[in-house]
Amino acid sequence: MTTTPKITLYGAYWCPDCRRSKQFLGEHQIPYSWVDIEEDKKGEEYVIQKNEGKRIIPTIEFEDGSILVEPSNAELASQLGLKTTAERSHYDLIVVGGGPAGLTTALYTAREGIDTLVIERAALGGQAATTQWLDNVSGFSEGISGADFSHQLRLQAERFGVEFLQAQDVIEVRKEDTYQHVATEDGSNYTAKAVLIATGSRYKRLNIPGEEQYIGAGIHFCATCDGPFYKNLPVAVIGGGNSATEESIFLTKFVKKVTLLVRSAKLTASKILQEKVLFHPQIDVRFNTEAVEFHGAESKLNTVIIKDRQTEKLKEIHPSGVFTFIGQTPNTGFLANSGVETNQWGFIVSGHDLVHDEPRPKGYETRDPAFLETSIPGIFSAGDVRAGSTKQVASAAGEGATAALLIREYLKTV
Repeated sequence: MTTTPKITLYGAYWCPDCRRSKQFLGEHQIPYSWVDIEEDKKGEEYVIQKNEGKRIIPTIEFEDGSILVEPSNAELASQLGLKTTAERSHYDLIVVGGGPAGLTTALYTAREGIDTLVIERAALGGQAATTQWLDNVSGFSEGISGADFSHQLRLQAERFGVEFLQAQDVIEVRKEDTYQHVATEDGSNYTAKAVLIATGSRYKRLNIPGEEQYIGAGIHFCATCDGPFYKNLPVAVIGGGNSATEESIFLTKFVKKVTLLVRSAKLTASKILQEKVLFHPQIDVRFNTEAVEFHGAESKLNTVIIKDRQTEKLKEIHPSGVFTFIGQTPNTGFLANSGVETNQWGFIVSGHDLVHDEPRPKGYETRDPAFLETSIPGIFSAGDVRAGSTKQVASAAGEGATAALLIREYLKTV
């Protein structure tokens, strides 16, 4: 399904607020047109006209003709009609994260009559929402787009009365007495009898020179969000797993050529994806190759320094954009002072893994934690954020259903 953009974002690649606005729109799956006023003189003149002679960016024009200039994320959310404040301050259950795990939990609990609030910082559906096509989800014989799958999950949850809060970052989760407290970035505080952490994970960064400078200005982590901006242009993809190969195939719908940089001597993706990539006429796979530095001009990426890991020789390539898919990092930073135990990689430890060794976590002196329960009784985890999860849409949804049943039983005790 193709949607004609009805929002125009005027900006420049060097502008950090422009990159932030682009990221916000992309994360929320909102189509928009991009006008770089450094290259489009008519666009520059339009911005100056709308800002009474001043060259202020980002300037964002909406379908109804209204304009926002240098908007905060909260102002953008309000303009787009996203609900950013909950109806009440207390719920039976608060779900942090609106991906397949969180949405499945929510529809199960709401169907049981459990008052449920879902808080999601970006688009509902999580990483699944930005996946071009899902071929391995049960019940869809011809597959389904990630966006459509996520939309159906939301509709199903809404049918049972789930309340959604979007464009809000959760900054703290803590337990006080018998209640769980959830704080959001806008200063709001909510309480619940139970909390589910289903915040998923995000793509890792390379941490090489130039990366931070050009994120959003040539370096991206979402082909669905940013691939269409590179129509008929060459791009590079970094990685060798399922995500890198899937996104490389997707990008060929828009770009002229994909150079796939694989650090090892072989791909680690599934066999069917390997075959598609290796025999695709628009994809050039380079094994034993890693990116070591990014360079650009006029605040936009134009050069990648790559190294042959066998010969140690350096070489320049000149893609118009780079998409990085080298693994995932859990979204658990907000749990730093919560008491929720994580492993050395930041994934949440749950269930029996918590009581292998003494001393047992506080609150579990007389019982074992439930399968998906964390080191804090009443706080559960599900999906990609959990240590031991399989990082698959179907299993995330399955864990969401399991979490709902465990939470139902927990709520009977408080």
